[in-house]
Amino acid sequence: MNPADVLAGLDPEQRAVAEAVRGPVCVLAGAGTGKTRAITHRIAYAVHTGAVEPTGVLAVTFTTRAAGELKQRLRALGAPGVQARTFHAAALRQLTYFWPKVIGGDPPRVIESKVPLLIDAARMLRRNPDRAELRDVASEIEWAKVSQIAPEEYPAQAAKHRRTPPIEAAEVARLYDAYERLRRERHLLDFETILELTAAVLTEHREVAGQVRQQYRHFVVDEYQDVNPLQKLLLDTWLGGRDDLCVVGDPNQTIYSFTGATPRYLTTFTAEHPDATVVKLVRDYRSTPQVVELANRVIAAGSRPRHHHLELIAQRPEGPKPSFVEYDDEVAEAQAVARQVTKLADKGVPLREMAVLFRINAQSEPYEQAFAKAGIPYLLRGAERFFERAEVRQAVVLLRGAARADQGEPLAPAVHHILQGVGLTPEPPGGGQARERWESLKAIAQLAEDVAAADPAARLPDFVADLERRAAEQHAPPMEGVTLASLHAAKGLEWDAVFLVGLVDGTLPIIYAETPDQVEEERRLLYVGVTRAREHLQLSWALARSPGGRRGRRPSRFLDGIRPGGSSAGPAAAPRVSRAVAAPLRCRVCGATLVSVTDRKLGRCSGCPADYDEALLERLKGWRAAVARTAGIPPYVVFTDVTLQAIAERAPLTEQDLLSIAGVGRVKLDRYGAAVLEVIRGEDL
Repeated sequence: MNPADVLAGLDPEQRAVAEAVRGPVCVLAGAGTGKTRAITHRIAYAVHTGAVEPTGVLAVTFTTRAAGELKQRLRALGAPGVQARTFHAAALRQLTYFWPKVIGGDPPRVIESKVPLLIDAARMLRRNPDRAELRDVASEIEWAKVSQIAPEEYPAQAAKHRRTPPIEAAEVARLYDAYERLRRERHLLDFETILELTAAVLTEHREVAGQVRQQYRHFVVDEYQDVNPLQKLLLDTWLGGRDDLCVVGDPNQTIYSFTGATPRYLTTFTAEHPDATVVKLVRDYRSTPQVVELANRVIAAGSRPRHHHLELIAQRPEGPKPSFVEYDDEVAEAQAVARQVTKLADKGVPLREMAVLFRINAQSEPYEQAFAKAGIPYLLRGAERFFERAEVRQAVVLLRGAARADQGEPLAPAVHHILQGVGLTPEPPGGGQARERWESLKAIAQLAEDVAAADPAARLPDFVADLERRAAEQHAPPMEGVTLASLHAAKGLEWDAVFLVGLVDGTLPIIYAETPDQVEEERRLLYVGVTRAREHLQLSWALARSPGGRRGRRPSRFLDGIRPGGSSAGPAAAPRVSRAVAAPLRCRVCGATLVSVTDRKLGRCSGCPADYDEALLERLKGWRAAVARTAGIPPYVVFTDVTLQAIAERAPLTEQDLLSIAGVGRVKLDRYGAAVLEVIRGEDL
């Protein structure tokens, strides 16, 4: 391909990225501004001009799907030799290759989940293992490991970083230590250890480092705002003091700090590399001007320094204004969204181009029910991966076998015939697992039709090869149904129509967000949600959880000043929004700002008089003791004394009211919520 052809069609900023063929380069890329296009064209331009050898480039991404998309685009641009991998895939490949040479023997086995090993660690410590609790402990261990925090350092560091571990920090540390001992004894690797050991091997063995650095001379790192300290350590080890590095990221989309990711490597890139080329991509090709304006207003209201903002400039034609809708309860909200989905579908918007996004996965239930009742197919994103589903694996095996005996039949009819044998029918079944199975098979059949339409000469062997490539890259075919997903799972995706639901204080921002930085991360989650929409956008909230429930919820503070009738500005508010900060939590007795963790949990100053039913508190303590005794755990693991007192003082009557109390949380709500509400009502257990 001619180098000039690679640059054709790029906007001025994208072209500036493409022409900066040698590092250091920092690309600040806003949502919908074509960052993948810019970096793939940069790599291809560097290859075609001879500035780099394709085999000397390593492009690092955070997901297998993103790596697959990079490879696909680079192949189309005539640069197929470039390696695009996730941090973990690249590190594991190197570690496995060098292990026999520098360590000897077979490399350790990689574990997908920490929970089975944590169950053994808990038993070793004579703890009664609780799988849900151990999943939360696993998350804490992952944060500690990527932050390079040893088990004995965990309690102090968890307190310093305002972590909220599911059990006492000292207990997390004990489980962390036991987990690590068992992992080493059993010759196992988790994802964090892969990165850590690869960096160690490169540091301690100069010949290995030399070989890797001779192979990879040029690095590109996507989503650089999500890099954690351990990934940065490995990247620096790969570079070995060189600076031929291009990083791409958006500070406005930093939403993974709870995992140990930090935007500081992106925001301080020019301090680390004073001679870096910096390019800002701000032309938004995804969303209408109305959606872009709202996104800009959401992020501008935050407290992050102004120079870290990327103000997007819309490039699409005008579209409908985003709508803000208040409902009496969550059931009414879900039913109304289902009606809106039907209306949009009637107007020609495909179901696969619509999404309902929420803060936590537990919010999906009323939408699943409403959609099922309305006969609207839906897909739960974040559930089992498409190519790991039993029916998909079975279908691929059958298609692979048929491909070996291919007689040159037209592709689409051949695939349909094979899939009929495993359950593909002309019309979908009513619902449940049968419907999900049918949707998976239908997606494969539809993909075959799309491939045949694009290439009439394509046959079954070609299609099977394409399926296997998609499976390796986790590139699932599009499925006909409305996507239900958390805001975190939606990052990197886009739809014609997006419904942002459940936007109430305590959910967005989540109740756990206590520090200004944590609240600002919640604001960025809303920004990510807004920027997923191409044209239609609705933001909604419900005043009560259940029909007839107390309508005591408050719309998310992030909507203040940007919605009609919002508390800090009316409908006439200009695009320029007054600077907003997280509202302080005040004592419900004297009105003073609450500072200490205990006071914030109680909702009042510790010196102010308490107002609660002492008999209720005693009932709660008795219930807690019984639960702890049955489970074989300390009472404080169920709820601390402070949390029980806060419950007694507020006497919540609904699960949402209970969730608003610090120290409860979604996991404990699911586990103990119904029983606690029964105790409050004075019902026998």
